[in-house]
Amino acid sequence: MVLSALSEARAVTGKVLLTGRPGCGKTTLIKRVVNNLARRAGGFYTEEMRQYGARVGFKIVTLDGNEAVFAHVDFKTPERVGKYGLDLSALEAVGVESVREAARRQRIVVIDEIGPMEIRSAIFREAVNEALDSEVPILATISARSLPFTDAIKSRPDVMLIDVRPDNREGLVSELSDRFKR
Repeated sequence: MVLSALSEARAVTGKVLLTGRPGCGKTTLIKRVVNNLARRAGGFYTEEMRQYGARVGFKIVTLDGNEAVFAHVDFKTPERVGKYGLDLSALEAVGVESVREAARRQRIVVIDEIGPMEIRSAIFREAVNEALDSEVPILATISARSLPFTDAIKSRPDVMLIDVRPDNREGLVSELSDRFKR
């Protein structure tokens, strides 16, 4: 079930997954919520890399400041998604480690994003499942596209799936901030 806003369903869950069209503001929403929290969070978000106005890759940026490029048009690797070569070892060393460390420390776990590039890594998929199976609160973005791994996560009874749109994202900042402050 996709919710248009938290107020429509007050399920008792600390596992919130944001979905929506590319560019709808999911990553920005996560950053704003994390900045509003007094409670510590860990994990990562993804950032586009641009050169001369064109997107050339993506990097992982952890909430404690580490970063690594994990997808780039210039990477000559066997793992590819579209025009991007993937460096799954960078994702695993930086992104996966930040997720596991946040869970170990009982912090809010931020995962941006559970998408087609990231799920190419078996270690990443394992870390996501470990976090979801734990008692830690989770704030994540997940691909709207239907993929077996992401579909299984979206169908879990212990997650709340929220569709982020231009008309609801501002209200979601305060609602999610309030939810994770509790």
